[in-house]
Amino acid sequence: MDDKTVKNEASEHAAAMNEAQEPATADTPSAGDNSELEVLKAELDLLRAEHQAIHDKHVRLFAEFDNFRKRTAKERLDLLQYAGENTLKAVLPVLDDMDRAIANNAKVDDIEAIREGFNLIHQKMVHALGSQGLKAMPDAKGEPFDTDRHEAITKAPAPTPELKGKVIDVVENGYTLHDKVIRYAKVVVGE
Repeated sequence: MDDKTVKNEASEHAAAMNEAQEPATADTPSAGDNSELEVLKAELDLLRAEHQAIHDKHVRLFAEFDNFRKRTAKERLDLLQYAGENTLKAVLPVLDDMDRAIANNAKVDDIEAIREGFNLIHQKMVHALGSQGLKAMPDAKGEPFDTDRHEAITKAPAPTPELKGKVIDVVENGYTLHDKVIRYAKVVVGE
């Protein structure tokens, strides 16, 4: 054998001996690998617990929001359904007065007492509705026609030239509720 062949065999034998002495890393985990695996498992468990907590919080918030949405929808419906309750409670005493006046008017012959009774009931009604924010518009006779406050039902010849384009008669009074027009005054406009 030549020298080269002997050297190659010797180096191959030395390499084989080194491989036999080193532990197998690909197939069998070492002690360092076991601790890394345990750390990863612990991190995974921690992340799973964190995910579950976040998921539970999300589900609870969603349920709370759904309950809030249903509650506000019910409150809105109740508000719309019973919005006029306070106004009706304020008008009920006036209705009672009207019932008493009708029953009393059958026995009374004095027309002046009947008129006074109706005036008192009218004042009570105006006060009750005024406490709810309803106000009659001021008399518009002689004022310029205003489409934001008046509804012209007809035009008539103006009795004087100054009344052209102005209100000459009010057929129905207008009303505001908290400064918002809820019924326009029906007026006759001079031309």
